[in-house]
Amino acid sequence: MAESTPETHVIDYRAAEQLLAARDPRGAVKLLDSVIAAHPENTAARLLRARAFFASAQLRSAELEFQLVLEREPDNAFAHFALARTYERQARPDQAKRHFRLAAALDPKPDYLAAARFEEEGD
Repeated sequence: MAESTPETHVIDYRAAEQLLAARDPRGAVKLLDSVIAAHPENTAARLLRARAFFASAQLRSAELEFQLVLEREPDNAFAHFALARTYERQARPDQAKRHFRLAAALDPKPDYLAAARFEEEGD
């Protein structure tokens, strides 16, 4: 097996993006595992791996990875939104609502605002 270098990690990251786009999330996770092993601080790689876990219905792994991203980047609206979707798929609506609302507060995009359902304050 070829030695890993920073260049091969960039190539693996880009290939993982392509695999995820091509609906091969498990292949993406495999590529990203080596990138993250070499660069555990790389938040972009962790976010991509979280998305791949979510796409392959590995919801607990996705949840943990999104949480790790948010520990490092608490203002990452996409990570809050994606974590909320993960909680939603796990039938955990209270946690989902909290993160949908954080995402919308950080970035008032229409899809984030719709998911946050602020008009339902009576909940």
